[in-house]
Amino acid sequence: MNIVTLFRLFFSPTQGWKDLIGSNPSVHRLYLLHVIPFSFIPPLMIFLSSHNHSDVLANFLTSNRILLVVVAFFLVQLIVVPIMAMVVRQLAEVADAHPSFKEAFILSAVAPTPLWLSPIFLLIPNALLNIGVTALAMMASAGFIFYGIPVVFRINEKGHALLLFGAVLMAGVIAWGFLMVCTLMIWGSIQNYQFAGLTLS
Repeated sequence: MNIVTLFRLFFSPTQGWKDLIGSNPSVHRLYLLHVIPFSFIPPLMIFLSSHNHSDVLANFLTSNRILLVVVAFFLVQLIVVPIMAMVVRQLAEVADAHPSFKEAFILSAVAPTPLWLSPIFLLIPNALLNIGVTALAMMASAGFIFYGIPVVFRINEKGHALLLFGAVLMAGVIAWGFLMVCTLMIWGSIQNYQFAGLTLS
C-alpha cells in the first residue's frame, strides 16, 4: 500500500478503500510490506521511550529484558492479524456476506494502521498527549472499519454493514485486549524469573 492510498484512507476513506481494493494487493505482499513494518513501530517506540524512564524501569526490568518484552509483543501482533482475518470472515456471515480470506485479511491488516502509528508520540514524554493520541487512533481505526466494510465486502445494505461493523469492532476490542494481556503476562513472567534468580543468588 503506497503513501497516497494511506493518506486517502485518513482523509477520504471510501475512496481510499476503493483505491486499495483496485490495486488488488496479495495477502503475502500486504503482510510483508504493511503488517510487518507497521507492527514494528509500537514495540520500537516502547523500547526507545523506555530509556526516557530508565530510572523507573530499572527497578523492574533490565534493558535486555525490556527488549525481550517488546520482541514478544511484536511477534504476538504478527500472529493476531491473520487470526483476526479468520474471525472477521466468520463474522461476515452475520451480514449475509461471504468474503474470501484475502478480503477479510485486507480489512484486518489495514484497520489497525492508526493504532500502529500512534505510539510514535511516545517519544514525547507527555501522558495526556499520548492518551489523547491513542483515543484519536482508536476512533480512526473504527472509522477505517466503518468505511471499509461496505467497500471490501461489497455490502450495499446499510443495516447489514452496520451490524457487521459492530461485530468487527467488538472483535477488534477483544483482540486489542488480548495483546495487552499477553504483554502483561510476558512482563510478569520475566519479572518473576528475575525475582527468582535474585532469590536463588
